[in-house]
Amino acid sequence: MTVQLLGAAEIRALAADLDVVPTKKLGQNFVVDANTVRKIVHLGRVGAGDHVVEIGPGLGSLTLAILQAGASVVAVEIDHRLAARLPQTAAAHGVSAGSLTVVDADALAVTTLPGDPAVLIANLPYNVSVPVLLHFLESFAHLTRGVVMVQAEVGERLAAAPGSKTYGVPSVKAAWYGRWTLAGTVSRQVFWPVPGVDSVLVAFQRDAEPRGTEPERRGVFALVDAAFGQRRKMLRQSLSGLLGGSAAAASEVLRRAGVDPTARGEQLAVEDFLRIARV
Repeated sequence: MTVQLLGAAEIRALAADLDVVPTKKLGQNFVVDANTVRKIVHLGRVGAGDHVVEIGPGLGSLTLAILQAGASVVAVEIDHRLAARLPQTAAAHGVSAGSLTVVDADALAVTTLPGDPAVLIANLPYNVSVPVLLHFLESFAHLTRGVVMVQAEVGERLAAAPGSKTYGVPSVKAAWYGRWTLAGTVSRQVFWPVPGVDSVLVAFQRDAEPRGTEPERRGVFALVDAAFGQRRKMLRQSLSGLLGGSAAAASEVLRRAGVDPTARGEQLAVEDFLRIARV
């Protein structure tokens, strides 16, 4: 049996049956357009045999599109009502037994995923998208690629290059794991309810080899937080608390790492921060 996608009227009917009113607290904006979920699956290069983790499946519109492509899905859902209903919705729309596993949990608290999925596909809540992404990339080394739908401002930050206006903490921390690119825009009209912000699709590809060790990652992230916490200050000032306690001591460390002490955080790539951490 072919997997059938959800229509807009059916999504609203499901929500009414579950007494679900989309809330800003959980960042719930359900996708009601079939072409959009198909586009996400296509950009994620999802096909038969792929094992996918989806964060926040909601009522299942994107979930069914992933399953329609022949992949298996581990769906992590924080709303107990939605988590309980999703398997029933999947079965009623032609999903074969064993293709869908639902994890009823807060994505930020998940530390194991059944079957070690390699692909991440998600429509992420705007208020927790960056913490959730970083948590999953840190916790699950088996995630090699993915496509996520996020608020436009968040997506632009994730994909930003050093020196750009949108480059910041999310840009550097995301780059630790691999390459991020903007993959497309999404109309507000494909959501229910219609959000007050624009959305974009962001694709990522994890680097073939880890950039550094776990202690080095923690050191880099601490440096990044300090550098952008005082964004307008030169690195010799913003990093002094971590690099010897004075501007002079910090300058010496930075010079040894091949970094200009008068530069600012927004000018440094993740590799620069790693050199500083190693020194």
